[in-house]
Amino acid sequence: MTKAIKGKIGVLIEEHFDATEFRRFNEYFPEQGYEVEYISHLWGNKELHFGSNPENDQIEFHVTVTTEVQDIDPADYKGIICIGAYAMDRLRYQVNVKKGQKNQAPAVAFLRKAMATDNVKLGTICHSLWLFCADPDLLKDRKVTCAHNIICDVENAGADVVYDNDVTADLVIDGNLITGKHPGVVEEFMAEFVKEIEKASSRNQEVVQSV
Repeated sequence: MTKAIKGKIGVLIEEHFDATEFRRFNEYFPEQGYEVEYISHLWGNKELHFGSNPENDQIEFHVTVTTEVQDIDPADYKGIICIGAYAMDRLRYQVNVKKGQKNQAPAVAFLRKAMATDNVKLGTICHSLWLFCADPDLLKDRKVTCAHNIICDVENAGADVVYDNDVTADLVIDGNLITGKHPGVVEEFMAEFVKEIEKASSRNQEVVQSV
């Protein structure tokens, strides 16, 4: 029996995405009733094809993306996730730059809108906070966790990285932002992400009923 669709979860993606997260997103979120839609900057193309990080010289997963990040409204999604690995570094690329100007990459501009949109949850795992680092206003004073490789980037962007003894915390929830340490915590991350989405949906229903 097919579950009723509760809404969409958008996943920002590019070349060299994390294979574990990709596989589990495609399995877990539909099981919970959420459609997964992959989003990227298509550079004027109708579609682009991306591969996961190679393992033993093999690219295990491929995805075809047809949704242009500049053409969508964050409010149409229950949540937005930045997939891990090097994909988010690629999405913060901008062709032209000016001294003192904020990053104008389409995915970064979209992230600013998403962060300012009520009831849309944002999620990152591992290296994917790199996209947030493109605009320090997105991370200033936010409590987060991330891969050890990018701690310096994230702290320099103004975030408060949460530690658990001599490692970063597995999972941190700070308002609308849910961050996971690395793909090894993907199960916990997905469960908490859905829980946060559904808590927000319940609050909205209560408000509507009280009006």
